[in-house]
Amino acid sequence: MKWAQAGALAVSCVLVLLALPMEGIVQAMRTWTEGLGYWAPLAFSLVYGLAATALIPASALSLAAGAMFGLWTGTAAVWLGGSIAIVLSFLIARYAARDRVEALAGTNPRFAAIDRAIGKQGWKIVALMRLSPVFPFGLQNYLFGVSAIRFWPCCLSSIAFIVPGVFMYVYAGYAGIEAAAAVGGSGTTDMLELGLQIAGLAATVVVTVLVARIAAKAIAEHAPGEVAAQASGRADADASGPKEGSVLKLLIALACLAGALAAYVGRESIHSLFFPPRVVMVERYAGERGTEAFDHSAFGALLARHVDRDGLVDYSALAGDAAVLDEYVRAVGNARFENLGRDGKLALLINAYNAFTLQLVLEHYPIESIYAIPSSDRWDARRWEIAGGRYSLDQIEHVLIRPNFRDDRIHFALVCAALGCPILRREAYRGDAISDQLQRQAEDTHGSGRWFRYDEPAGKVWLTQVYSWYAEDFVQLHGSVLRAASRYSPALWQAMDIGRSIEVEWLPYDWTLNDQALRDAAQLPSAGSPTR
Repeated sequence: MKWAQAGALAVSCVLVLLALPMEGIVQAMRTWTEGLGYWAPLAFSLVYGLAATALIPASALSLAAGAMFGLWTGTAAVWLGGSIAIVLSFLIARYAARDRVEALAGTNPRFAAIDRAIGKQGWKIVALMRLSPVFPFGLQNYLFGVSAIRFWPCCLSSIAFIVPGVFMYVYAGYAGIEAAAAVGGSGTTDMLELGLQIAGLAATVVVTVLVARIAAKAIAEHAPGEVAAQASGRADADASGPKEGSVLKLLIALACLAGALAAYVGRESIHSLFFPPRVVMVERYAGERGTEAFDHSAFGALLARHVDRDGLVDYSALAGDAAVLDEYVRAVGNARFENLGRDGKLALLINAYNAFTLQLVLEHYPIESIYAIPSSDRWDARRWEIAGGRYSLDQIEHVLIRPNFRDDRIHFALVCAALGCPILRREAYRGDAISDQLQRQAEDTHGSGRWFRYDEPAGKVWLTQVYSWYAEDFVQLHGSVLRAASRYSPALWQAMDIGRSIEVEWLPYDWTLNDQALRDAAQLPSAGSPTR
């Protein structure tokens, strides 16, 4: 029965990990913490300590620490957080909520046996229980507070002997995210290194389990009956058959398995909740030359008047030219898309996306971020007309452009009205020049420190999160995110050619409006300084 429960839960965990876009979620968490700089691990430790003190299971946070901070910093952060929880819970149990904790402990005969064992053996039993916990971590912290042991022996032995378990959980999170990155093609870990990491994790688990078994046997020598059986993993067997509790646990495990299986089957829907939809990039219109061209000159003149060299927009002045923008938008709605060639179609769609975004901002201006616009009016609003069809901004990008044009440079041309977005060009894209324009746009965008930085001596590259969100697009065309980015940095390209290990960090994505007025008020630095 126990093996069936364990097997069902293990398979459930694997299916959930496969269903969730774990790498992207962790990268988002990393970006969130990077704003704190060197204080991020300390902030994580504090959150961890408070969560464990509140009896919230901290195993998920331990796994996340390995993914966010790496093996050693993650271990230190979790160890410090666990230490905070140990101290806080002990003090609360002993001085603030002693009666309540004692009443709870009194209902459990195992605690009475443990209390007697601690009275005889002191910190040794505490240390052994930390290696092979009879009770969950958070519960132990409180129960020790009402036992006979003093503060310092309990806390010091606890802090020292939680290390093996902490290291194992953090290692699992670290190896898991490295595996996800290697399989997804967006990481820098090769398969040999990944294999060594997984082997190291397996060895860590084996050693931790062996230590736990030794500790359990030692507890069994000092604690009577029920505690010994629980510590060594043995439950009293009922000769007549499995207990009702075991059957209930198995049913719960099977329910978890069914839920995890459903999540795995619907993993594409889950992915779309967090990140852009996956597409296969193909050239649907390859070879089409078209019978006519679309005139983007009015939009180009508008951009030249109101966009500066840093790609920032003078929205106040643009509002005075709103009639010109509205006329161009109407012309896009009446365009004869089928008569345009391949390049003309792409130019029309990119310009349309950027023009619609400008119009959307003007409708709500003044604002400090596109996120100030209600979500119902933003990227999902199906209101923009192109060649007689009505689409949302997301549909233009994910339905009309990405699946139909095998060119990842589109991600450097679609501008979402934020400082973190690509630089808005001071010209419209044209069908007869779009390849050269996209190349210059990609190079100019990667010249911005908000999008790309490479520290050659340190072997470290900072990339915009666009490379993370659309990693599968870049992998389809170039094999990896790093190889895609290296096209705009000869030094990075050469480093990859000689097999140098490159560390990747994700730049914070600034959703501040790309408004010249905000830039001038905040005295933001120019984005145009080259970093290649």
